[in-house]
Amino acid sequence: MDALYAGSGIGLEMREEFISFYNSAAEITLFGTFTSPVSEGPFPAVILIAGAGQSCRDAAIFDHKPFQVLAKYLTGRGISVLRFDKRGCGESTGNFNMATTADFADDVLSGVKFLKSRKEVNPKQIGLIGHSEGGIIAPMVAAKSQDIAFIVLMAGCGVSGEEFMYGWSESVERAKGASKETLEKNYQHKKMLFDVLKKEQDFDIAAKKLREMIIKYSHPKQKLTSSKSDAVDAEISYLNTPWFRYFLSYDPAITLKQVKIPVLALNGELDQQVFSKQNLSTIGRALEEGKNKDYKMIELPKLNHLFQTCHDGSFGEYAKIKETIAPHALNLIAEWILERTTRKSEGLHINEIDYP
Repeated sequence: MDALYAGSGIGLEMREEFISFYNSAAEITLFGTFTSPVSEGPFPAVILIAGAGQSCRDAAIFDHKPFQVLAKYLTGRGISVLRFDKRGCGESTGNFNMATTADFADDVLSGVKFLKSRKEVNPKQIGLIGHSEGGIIAPMVAAKSQDIAFIVLMAGCGVSGEEFMYGWSESVERAKGASKETLEKNYQHKKMLFDVLKKEQDFDIAAKKLREMIIKYSHPKQKLTSSKSDAVDAEISYLNTPWFRYFLSYDPAITLKQVKIPVLALNGELDQQVFSKQNLSTIGRALEEGKNKDYKMIELPKLNHLFQTCHDGSFGEYAKIKETIAPHALNLIAEWILERTTRKSEGLHINEIDYP
């Protein structure tokens, strides 16, 4: 089933098609949406890779659908786009709760096979755009597959999951006005929890140890009410999973050193989830050490984790902002991709973009 739409203010008519593709290794079917310009191709193409958590093809959050906006904009600029429901989410089959970041990378690889089968797609110009955890997955896929021509990392992590969690936790506590002493205690508590997850392979034994630690730290002199007990169980259910255990120990920098194709890494200056300076510098250093010859690190002023123009970047702002993705961020991504695909193949010389 497909439909025709006018381009996103760019002038190109586009076709939207509901599709599915199969991951034979996992024996699951992924469902999604494929958009492509109606004019004569073949076109460069990208797969949009969502961040952590259960997510459908539009990466919806509050009233925003970032991947729908991104897909339609890029297609209007002459780039085909595949976005899909994560395994176990929306229409896609599979077990989300048992999946790790590596499993999600395998799903993307299956999406690459799908794109290579489409006559609208130039098979030598297939790229990936990953947001947040998707920015970890994109280099994983690029390091595995010779079919990837470029990657765009939107708020992608450059540090290990453990280092990321320490930084994020400290940021949350600082926002609450925590003292230096409280920050240190919180760090030591997190470290003990993470040590259990890294060393104890038995999930049941790990859950028991985690529960004892969390209760001792959070409710040392209080009676554990039903609601507080439920909160402890919820925290354990998040931590003691295949996904979190994998995320905690995985170091994206090791994989980034293997990536030799063009890389564009973007972060919002006011991102309060994936800190711009910490992660962009780590990503850039890894690519430099790996001798990548075409990479660009850009911090975008006044943008948050979702690439919205914002005031302070806090999570509470997301729903209040009408803008889904800042127009200049959309343009920057499209221009960078076109420089390395359509315009390059046409032999056009494109001057360096005056990035913000």
